[in-house]
Amino acid sequence: MKLSVFTVATPDMTPQELVKAASVAGIEGIEWRYKGIPDEARADTPSFWGRNLASIDPAGTKDNILDIRNLTVQAGLTSIALVPYLSVTDLASTEQAFETAHVLGASMMRVGVPSYNRAENYHDLYKQADAYLSEVQEMSRTYGVKALVETHHGTIAPSASLAYRLVSRFDPGHVGVLYDPGNMVHEGFENYRMGLELLGPYLAHVHVKNAVWAKKEGLSGGIGSAESEYECNWSPLLGGVVKWSQVLRDLVSVDYKGYLGIEDFSQSLPSEEMLKHFSHHMKALLNEIWAEV
Repeated sequence: MKLSVFTVATPDMTPQELVKAASVAGIEGIEWRYKGIPDEARADTPSFWGRNLASIDPAGTKDNILDIRNLTVQAGLTSIALVPYLSVTDLASTEQAFETAHVLGASMMRVGVPSYNRAENYHDLYKQADAYLSEVQEMSRTYGVKALVETHHGTIAPSASLAYRLVSRFDPGHVGVLYDPGNMVHEGFENYRMGLELLGPYLAHVHVKNAVWAKKEGLSGGIGSAESEYECNWSPLLGGVVKWSQVLRDLVSVDYKGYLGIEDFSQSLPSEEMLKHFSHHMKALLNEIWAEV
């Protein structure tokens, strides 16, 4: 397994700073966030989803994309993925993102999945997603970039099994799953090994982060209360619900050889130190596991 970083987690770094820090940390792949900075956030302090300096702007030119591609290559790294924020109703933006991923030289790209908030029936949302992925699969063939469905809370694919249901009728060479155990702390937890075995050839990428459930202060929810007494928050990589030593062992058990991509939202370490911490601990855990085999 190799290591990568999703640049949403390093908002205070420019692309130049990010590729240098990743290289120093021993990280080999970059997953580029594909999102512009909102006008109202341009003077703000860098943040994950606001003024993120390590993003590719969809409004940029082909030369801008090639600059990022060349910058990454010159650092001895690989742009493994483009990570946009897409809707299943917007095929035009999806195709634009595929074209960008192709120019960037990325082999994978996250695609849209409907949100689930009780406003629409799951079966209707599933039909929308299935029709969308039919078009996405053809785009994947055209541009040579694999589409990824991410296991993500608040969507119709929060777990490995529901993500598998979405992708299972498609070609795993073109449509796969981005497996995210940290998201599955919020919603969608299943036994890691069982989920990975179910995904089989659809397992295409893994994101690495952690989260923890905690009791809300000053809230005492009783029977009939609309609000839970507990909330799920991001935590340091090794300090949350996800036991990464177990996840890695389960990934080894299914012969996973892809990337592990850091997406730490805990803000427990500065970006540069967070990358080093991730690299050091993932490599130490993997070495320990391989020594047991």
